[in-house]
Amino acid sequence: MQRQASTAIKPTVDHNQHVPDSTLAPISGKPISIRTGFKAISFKHAMFDGLMDPLVMVDHYLMGEPTFGVHPHAGMSAVTVLFEDCCGVFNNRDSLGNDIDLKAGDLYWLKAGSGAVHDEKPMHGALAHGLQVFVNLPAHMKHDAPEALHVRAKAMPVIKGNGAKVRLVLGESNGVTGAISPALPMTILDAKIDAGGHFEHEVAFGHSQWILAVDEAIEVTVGNQTVTLPAGEALAISARQNREALTLRARSESHAVIVTSKPIGEPFVQRGPFVMSTDAEIAEVEAAYRAGRFGELEQKVDASTGPDTFSPSSETGS
Repeated sequence: MQRQASTAIKPTVDHNQHVPDSTLAPISGKPISIRTGFKAISFKHAMFDGLMDPLVMVDHYLMGEPTFGVHPHAGMSAVTVLFEDCCGVFNNRDSLGNDIDLKAGDLYWLKAGSGAVHDEKPMHGALAHGLQVFVNLPAHMKHDAPEALHVRAKAMPVIKGNGAKVRLVLGESNGVTGAISPALPMTILDAKIDAGGHFEHEVAFGHSQWILAVDEAIEVTVGNQTVTLPAGEALAISARQNREALTLRARSESHAVIVTSKPIGEPFVQRGPFVMSTDAEIAEVEAAYRAGRFGELEQKVDASTGPDTFSPSSETGS
């Protein structure tokens, strides 16, 4: 889901330094609405002063009709995490030849690398609820051949205890290992916590943390710091020098997502669905896309909504 025509960022955080209490500041995302079928709260890297690295953007969204159409990606990964309350089928296609009907709770990771074409949409009568995540790639991976990973909900380990039920969407937690990212090491945890319950995750050395309170406020403790994260808001925590416990506590039944990963710490330029190291590289991938070097994907037209269109310089896309 494309955001911002063009932005550039340089690393602003020394990820080896201790982070003061003031960084535990909840952030409100930007509401996004496109036609009648797509609504989201969007969180962008600039909102977190570099602490979100390697995440470029996260949309917490509802999609009830085709919205974005066929579109390209390059220099990054586009990751779809569907929550368990989705209804119906969410179709994902790409120029690698994948045509997959995602269902409630599934994950789809498209490592675009040197360039791929993508399309995702809810099928008739479906409602998709989840996260769309743009994950940066380090410079040495931006020109890799594209690849994809689909993890079905039923294949994800579930960690239970202390009033919590946590889906291990990706990575490792509490001695349990799930699917492994095709790009950067990353853990994604989809947590449901009962009133009075808690969940603890030991954050790997050198990994940053991004936490979203999906529907109710939740208490977040990392080290000796605690903050209440209001419903719908997110928090980013810089990587620490040591392995450290991250604890979520719920006063009422709550839903939260934890994403941890090792920061890249490199400057990058984002223009819509392209995330490259320099403006010159952005121009190169735009030219490659126009020349058809990302591959092709037939545009399917939904008669009820009409054709969707994409422009690399537009404000929206996926």
